[in-house]
Amino acid sequence: MKADLHCHSNVSDGVLAPAAVAAYARKGGVDLWALTDHDEVGGIKAARAAAGELGMRFVAGVEISVTWANETVHIVGLQVDEDNRLLVEGLAATRNGREARAREIAAQLEQAGIPGAYDGALNYVGNPDLISRTHFARYLVELGVCGSTTEVFRKYLTEGKPGYVPHRWATLEQAVGWIRGAGGIPVIAHPGRYKFGPTAEGALFDAFRQLGGNAIEVVTGSHTPDQYGTYAEIARRYGFLASRGTDFHAPGEARVEFAELPPLPAGLTPVWHDW
Repeated sequence: MKADLHCHSNVSDGVLAPAAVAAYARKGGVDLWALTDHDEVGGIKAARAAAGELGMRFVAGVEISVTWANETVHIVGLQVDEDNRLLVEGLAATRNGREARAREIAAQLEQAGIPGAYDGALNYVGNPDLISRTHFARYLVELGVCGSTTEVFRKYLTEGKPGYVPHRWATLEQAVGWIRGAGGIPVIAHPGRYKFGPTAEGALFDAFRQLGGNAIEVVTGSHTPDQYGTYAEIARRYGFLASRGTDFHAPGEARVEFAELPPLPAGLTPVWHDW
């Protein structure tokens, strides 16, 4: 089964509507698909309907922003009940503060000689409660300040660069609790992307497991091919289930397209093994 369990629509920071993401995934050969928008489950019903029409098995998901050890970590929830009250209320609380943070980002960019960034970024999302760094990145590409969103994140919006404004998200305990409370499976998204040394990374895995988390992404568009093997070994060592997904946001924007993402390495138990 070709599973892709990490994708975004324009309900968060993707560019395509949920139904269009479903069609793009199906065209790429995906059989089992999850929509995992950032801190938002508003696109799930449309995604589920589109997946059904396309003959694709659907998994309701979400990607929750977490502050852990003063860094932002993302926890994907799979097989969640999108109507669960505690999950919905928790996500709403997590989204609070995005607008104020965005205005601070725009102010820093203006000081760096890039005016109008707040309104420019808002054109890519519409809802201030969902505005993110990715929307600013797309606006900077539109302006011609950078040639790609990857270049933007090398020069702006990250720690030590213009436009970086930290935000305190949910706690790891809250995120795992909301997902499990909604009947879902917590998964550490793209663990190789975080700037942790071996000791801190091990502490994250230990804390996650103690809270009831039991899966990590191994093959993801946010990992390099070398990291597939690294996190496969970590999954084996900790007994984690293994997940897979492109981390799709827009056609041509991801490191790996749906059709190109390789399978999980041998010897791992897929997170979908008993679905």
